[in-house]
Amino acid sequence: MHLPNDNTLNKLQFYVTTGYSCSYLPNKLAQSLIATPQHLVDTEIYSSLIQQGFRRSGKFAYRPHCENCQACVPVRVILQDFTPNRSQKRALKQHQNLTTTIVPVAFYEEHYALYAAYQCARHTDGKFTKQVDDVEQYQSFLCQSNVDSVLVEFRENNQLRMVSVIDIVSDGISAVYTFYDTSNANASYGTYNVLWQIDWAKSFKLPYLYLGYWIKDSPKMVYKQNYKPLEMLINGKWLQ
Repeated sequence: MHLPNDNTLNKLQFYVTTGYSCSYLPNKLAQSLIATPQHLVDTEIYSSLIQQGFRRSGKFAYRPHCENCQACVPVRVILQDFTPNRSQKRALKQHQNLTTTIVPVAFYEEHYALYAAYQCARHTDGKFTKQVDDVEQYQSFLCQSNVDSVLVEFRENNQLRMVSVIDIVSDGISAVYTFYDTSNANASYGTYNVLWQIDWAKSFKLPYLYLGYWIKDSPKMVYKQNYKPLEMLINGKWLQ
């Protein structure tokens, strides 16, 4: 099993989960490699982990570890060389009136209401309802972190339109998760959000925006190839 070899990770142990239904490719079983114990995965250690393909979900640091599938490819945008294309420039202009506020990672009712509506719109059966389990899942997924994380609110005329969870690591920022108002079919909130994160990371003179996993055959994940130049982690090396 190939594991991170940075000296800061010596105290960690890694285990492989049992198989579970893949969220991105139909009829596939997925497995993940989990870093433990959770409380040791602070910003410094997570900065090393993310450079080796790990991501964060709540307090868990993980990366795909599927025996017969290598579809999940970690990607990051090289910020100093990024230039928006024509459609991305349109998204910037379209949503230039959005205002942003950075708030601590915590549970906010207004955020959860937007998240629930977003999930309902994204589920074909429309069965996402505000149950206790849903709230607890949301809190464990997006409201808990052992690393340097923030929530970013995007508002239009004081109306909440979008929320992003962002981690700040040693060589960039990591886009953990974003949810937004889906009621306007003509909006380009997702595109605008990535562009905002690129500019925000540049303001700190950071070199990379980590976008998670690019999956060629997943419509949910393939959009990441639109932000170039893009580096992919292939066989332990970041390559364009």
